[in-house]
Amino acid sequence: MRRRPAEFRRPSRRRLPNVLWWSAAAASACLLLLFIVVTFTNRDGRIRSASSPVYKANFPRRYRRDKYLEALNVTDEILNPTSVTRQLTEQIALAKSFLVIAKESNNIQFAWELSAQIRNSQLLLSDAATRRAPLTVRESETAIRDMALLLYQAQQLHYDSPTMMMRLKAKIQSLEEQMTTVSEKSSKYGQIAAEEVPKSLYCLGVRLTTEWFRNTGTGKRSERGNHVDARLRDNSLYHFCVFSDNIIATSVVVNSTASSSRNPGMVVFHIVTDEINHAAMKAWFSMNVFQGVTIEVLKFEDFTWLNASYVPVLKQLQDSETQSYYFSGTNDGSRTPIKFRNPKYLSMLNHLRFYIPEVFPALKKVVFLDDDVVVRKDLVGLFSVDLHGNVNGAVETCMETFHRYHKYLNYSHPLVRKHFDPDACGWAFGMNVFDLVEWRKRNVTGIYHYWQEKNVDRTLWKLGTLPPGLLTFYGLTHPLDPSWHVLGLGYTNVDQKLINSGAVLHYNGNSKPWLKIGMEKYKALWEEHVDYSHPLLQQCNFH
Repeated sequence: MRRRPAEFRRPSRRRLPNVLWWSAAAASACLLLLFIVVTFTNRDGRIRSASSPVYKANFPRRYRRDKYLEALNVTDEILNPTSVTRQLTEQIALAKSFLVIAKESNNIQFAWELSAQIRNSQLLLSDAATRRAPLTVRESETAIRDMALLLYQAQQLHYDSPTMMMRLKAKIQSLEEQMTTVSEKSSKYGQIAAEEVPKSLYCLGVRLTTEWFRNTGTGKRSERGNHVDARLRDNSLYHFCVFSDNIIATSVVVNSTASSSRNPGMVVFHIVTDEINHAAMKAWFSMNVFQGVTIEVLKFEDFTWLNASYVPVLKQLQDSETQSYYFSGTNDGSRTPIKFRNPKYLSMLNHLRFYIPEVFPALKKVVFLDDDVVVRKDLVGLFSVDLHGNVNGAVETCMETFHRYHKYLNYSHPLVRKHFDPDACGWAFGMNVFDLVEWRKRNVTGIYHYWQEKNVDRTLWKLGTLPPGLLTFYGLTHPLDPSWHVLGLGYTNVDQKLINSGAVLHYNGNSKPWLKIGMEKYKALWEEHVDYSHPLLQQCNFH
């Protein structure tokens, strides 16, 4: 074998003397001993035990587990896999689930047996806890065996999870169908209840009409002098208008406005009703005093300009197809919801709000109020609001997409799609400031007529006066501070802070405060303006 060249050979190992080797070994041993002493010595100088739990590799995990078990108050007996207490506890939990399923399946006998065995097992656990000693196999053997037999029987009855999930899904579907049916019936009956005239209100109308024609004193008190007529046209006063056939509701609007006003003598109310309720309305407002408020009661049948040749709604009312749609409801298989067929939407008392300049030709500014509102603050400030050249001052309702234009109008129609932004903010009818000078200048009533004529086949909108109002006053509405008009007291829960700060509270919805279906928690705000001690109200069982 050839040897490597001298330059590539491994250098020869030097051998240290034995004394040096032993010296190095001793030094290493000393260092190791010093490390052990330092490591296992506490601050107080004592040696720590190597078996201390601090140095166990699994200390953090075991520590967390012990703390967790301590928080749950879990005993070692429950953690023991052979514990009869644990077995009984698990059987009881499973039996309770099967008990619910047995009752749902109408298996009353089996449910009774499960309940009895659950009570028996719970009694054993209670006795063991009282004597502070674990259960023995001997005393729990019978209970465990009997419960096991019942649980096995439950499995044979197909009370297993997959089967019960299918049965519960079917039950849920059935309940949803029932809920839909009940909801539809509730909506229908609620609508009918909202449209009905309460007996007490009908009684009051009859008695007031009789009083008007019988009592000449009432008639004399209602006669207006020149001074009153002048106030009705005086634009330095604060004019309000209400269009209604509900005597009590209108009375609450007037009374609450007068009570909230710092100077009710400057307030003038213009009330327009129909011929049926005209005498009763005049009698009521002539025999009651509302803190000096001037009140005028008119009937729309006296307006000669209100005829079918001028008013599209009256023209549509004479149409046989329209009458069939609103009054019979048979021309589309009853597919249209009942609320869309309410004939009140063709009532002139609803549509008269679009003719305010014609109704009050001498006025320049007026505040319109629905008859389902309560006034809580002085509304005089509305007359000084700058509308910035707009016609209508109203509170916007566009906090959510539900109240934007696309909710009220049919945007599949090209006319609607072309002229109106679907995301434009809606606003509320029920408390509005109208600048009648600008109204006449811009011919707003003519705009309303145009859209009513276009909707003769009900393809632009279906419900109420708000959709045509959104079209008519589009680009002509100034947003008011939301505190002026708080809505929702007739159909939903309203934040108490909004109610406390609101100037006008609106019971829009079916749950009117004068109806039995009214929301109880909001009725008191309305009823505080009704004098139930009035003789006529007592005679007609108002309460």
